[in-house]
Amino acid sequence: MSLRRPLKSLGQNFLVDHNMIDRIIRAADIGPGDAVLEIGPGRGALTRHLARQAGLLVLVEFDHALAAEHAECYKDDERVTVVDGDVLAVDLEMILTGIRPSGWKVVANLPYNISTPVLFRMMELRHLFSKLVLMLQREVGERLVAAPGCSDYGVTTLLLGLWFDIRREIIVPPGCFTPRPKVDSAVMSFRPLIAPRAMVGDEEVYRRLVKAAFGMRRKTLANCLKSSGIADDALQVCGIDGRRRGETLSLDEFARLSCYLSDHKQ
Repeated sequence: MSLRRPLKSLGQNFLVDHNMIDRIIRAADIGPGDAVLEIGPGRGALTRHLARQAGLLVLVEFDHALAAEHAECYKDDERVTVVDGDVLAVDLEMILTGIRPSGWKVVANLPYNISTPVLFRMMELRHLFSKLVLMLQREVGERLVAAPGCSDYGVTTLLLGLWFDIRREIIVPPGCFTPRPKVDSAVMSFRPLIAPRAMVGDEEVYRRLVKAAFGMRRKTLANCLKSSGIADDALQVCGIDGRRRGETLSLDEFARLSCYLSDHKQ
């Protein structure tokens, strides 16, 4: 694989620490019966291990030059499929189900600038996956596992937490990459749940509710929801004090409120 300079425009930070690569591969727990999707293989630091250990491997690479190099490298390996494209734009479901209908594992060192959209894309396609091991900016990872009442707790915590068991596996310092990012990264594991962690009624109502509750973090929940057209009586019926702030509500409390709003939507 070439050693050309990373492209700043694509947010490329290539993983180069071999000990860290081994730890990530162990966290993914790849075996010969596994089908693996790697998003953004870059120079192939993880890819070489995945290609040796997995039964099937799909690589999605946005950098056209790197995609072409991977295609050339694995042209004689029928187990490996290289997709030259944007993971947020390609028909990922069609690509993966055309090879294997479900049970995919995902491994990715995600560029910081697209990590949140990719997380929500993975949530939409969660029925395809058995496990995801994703490297994210540490700050994003901390939000995903935050508890109610702390500053990191918010929209991503509640939306992703509804459908995944999420764990922080490894903290990755800047020196493990070239070029060195300015912040730590975190390797997070995600296991899709068979059913949502709580019943929320209409899931679109739940999403709007959560986003409204954190739209103005310094305001009370009643004021945040009123600004979004949600009446005070919903809070009263659900036994939730409107003077609280959204960051203090548990997922179960948001779910209870969402069920009520789903049942009483106009």
